[in-house]
Amino acid sequence: MTNPAQPLYYREFGNSEMPKLCLLHGLFGSSNNWLGIIKHLQDEFHILAPDLRNHGRSPHHDLMDFTLMGEDLLGLFDQLGLDSVHLLGHSMGGKTAMWLALQYPERTNKLVVADTAPVTYDNRFRSIFQGLNALSLEQIQSREAADQILSKWVKERVVRQYLMQNLLKQPSGWSWRFNLSGLEAAMPALLGFPMVEGKAFAGDVLFIHGERSDYVTRAYQKKMGQLFPHYRQRLLHNAGHWLYAEQPTPFAQAVLAFLKS
Repeated sequence: MTNPAQPLYYREFGNSEMPKLCLLHGLFGSSNNWLGIIKHLQDEFHILAPDLRNHGRSPHHDLMDFTLMGEDLLGLFDQLGLDSVHLLGHSMGGKTAMWLALQYPERTNKLVVADTAPVTYDNRFRSIFQGLNALSLEQIQSREAADQILSKWVKERVVRQYLMQNLLKQPSGWSWRFNLSGLEAAMPALLGFPMVEGKAFAGDVLFIHGERSDYVTRAYQKKMGQLFPHYRQRLLHNAGHWLYAEQPTPFAQAVLAFLKS
């Protein structure tokens, strides 16, 4: 079976003459997640914000892992005639950005990784998938009713709001914008990080993580240093895993200071 690169939906912001910056969202997200950050960055960069495969307005595909998502991005860069870009990725998008930098360092300028590390995590998403699968799209009467059902599995209201951005009302009924079955099948790959024996990215890297998050810990620093020997680390106070949404101005300031240095 061949796995051609998927033609990604993307949005552009800023002046096309400025340095290129590609923003990569996390699991269940889309390019919309970055709008609060883009307003801080678009005067300094030409920003590309794609929807990764099985998310947003990009195509759905049964197969999904970091290699395939990275190849999708290379296809987009080739389509736009971009030799290299700065990369900023959150969570799943951060792992995709790290894979791209390791495999194609010549296509990567500076790299910002938001609240993730190149390691394998435990599955924190089981209850979310249980809740999403429990929603019978044919029987949903309203967005509020869907939220009430989902609350049995997902207690945090902010997480439910994040997920519900993907619930669409169309003339034919309700549907998810993301590929729910494809994402669930891909979880073993998305929780891990691909083997990259002998690879290291010699460029500048910033790992920025939330004070209330445990996605980046001291235990992961050895692996981070092996793959990214020139990395820096920045703790963002009063923020958890969704640090760019919780503290958008300090997050954007940290990114700007790093990319402009």
